[in-house]
Amino acid sequence: MKLWGGRFTQPTDELMERFNRSFDFDWRLYAADIRGSMAYAKALARAGIVTDEERGLLIEGLSQVLAEFEGGTFQPAPGDEDIHTAVERRLQELIGPVAGKLHTGRSRNDQVVTDVRLYLMDHLDRLDGLLGDLQAAIVEQAGAHLELLMPGYTHLQRAQPVRFSHWLLSYFWMLQRDRERLRDARQRTTVCPLGSGALAGHSLDIDRESLAGELGFEAISENSIDAVSDRDFILESLAAGAILGIHLSRLAEDLTLYCSAEFAFVELDEAYCTGSSLMPQKKNPDSVELMRGKAGRLVGNLVSLLVTLKGLPSAYDKDLQEDKEPLFDTLDTVELALPVAAGMIRTLSVNPDRMRAALDDSMLATDLADYLVRKGVPFRQAHDIVGRVVRYGIEQDKRLRDLSLAEWETVSPLFEADVADVFDFERAVERKASRGGTARSAVEAQIARARALMAC
Repeated sequence: MKLWGGRFTQPTDELMERFNRSFDFDWRLYAADIRGSMAYAKALARAGIVTDEERGLLIEGLSQVLAEFEGGTFQPAPGDEDIHTAVERRLQELIGPVAGKLHTGRSRNDQVVTDVRLYLMDHLDRLDGLLGDLQAAIVEQAGAHLELLMPGYTHLQRAQPVRFSHWLLSYFWMLQRDRERLRDARQRTTVCPLGSGALAGHSLDIDRESLAGELGFEAISENSIDAVSDRDFILESLAAGAILGIHLSRLAEDLTLYCSAEFAFVELDEAYCTGSSLMPQKKNPDSVELMRGKAGRLVGNLVSLLVTLKGLPSAYDKDLQEDKEPLFDTLDTVELALPVAAGMIRTLSVNPDRMRAALDDSMLATDLADYLVRKGVPFRQAHDIVGRVVRYGIEQDKRLRDLSLAEWETVSPLFEADVADVFDFERAVERKASRGGTARSAVEAQIARARALMAC
């Protein structure tokens, strides 16, 4: 069946039918579509458009259609242009002509955006829970390995010693911002457009406030033209998904390096690795590589919809049908990636010996500069002096801790015997006790704040 066509004298071209059809991907909106239709049937009854008996018949029929979808027995028909057509067609088969009253005052324009908002609200809640579980896995691992020291890197070069837990917790805060972005996007998703009609509103005394409340929306749209064309809430969700994907990709890149034989700081559990079809010895970190790769499609989904929306005039245009596939793909991708990431972190093995062996004296160069600063030397001068010490050590092929006091004094008489105290990695880390630092007390405080946030 078609929901339109009275003014047409020719059938739609077969290729155009295929080009126009969206049921193959928007079928997944069935629960939201039926939920919205049930609420709309009640609104029609309150407005006196359908009788109480007809309302009951509509809701009973819609319940049967929902059961068919959920039971896997729903049979689509060749003429099911979209999810709305499919549901109404089946409803009419079940309850007869009264099904034709359900669409009174409603357009697919306000119906579809209502469906997408309801669907997205549910999935944003799901993502919030999945992000929380990944954060919990990070906090668990960080708390279990507070004593481990490792090189911290900038420019992928060894920079300063940090706690392994401090490195890992850096991703907790990235994910926290992701949760905040998704929660913020949800606030602008929970706006009900139903009752806006095609673009001009309705004239049938539909109580939009009651309709919104019954569907769980927190507000109603203020302008019917904007309501049917607004896809900002999808863009925000896609943007949040893309940023989240980039954060997961950065974590994956670190882990790809750290689990290589050249680093061997950590080892991924076999449950999150695969083998080679040719090389029997291989244990490939495909989980993290795929996580890194998926970021590209998440960014692409955002760009795809941005470009689609860029040139559209106001109100509804069929171009907006292209909003769903990128949204569905982003949700599917992230909802699969997050539990994989959580499992990967929970089962991660660490190698303290390799981390400790990767620490070298040059990573304490800043501590040497601080040593001079505490003797009253301006930092820029201290920086230059320590740079010359590092160069001398490289030229002599010596660790800095192995330089004699006489060698230190050839660079600067400000160095005294207590310079040897600088070469203690644990002590160097413990000096970074400011909030957000890598000292044990600072990391423990960071974990406490993280746990408090997760409890909210």
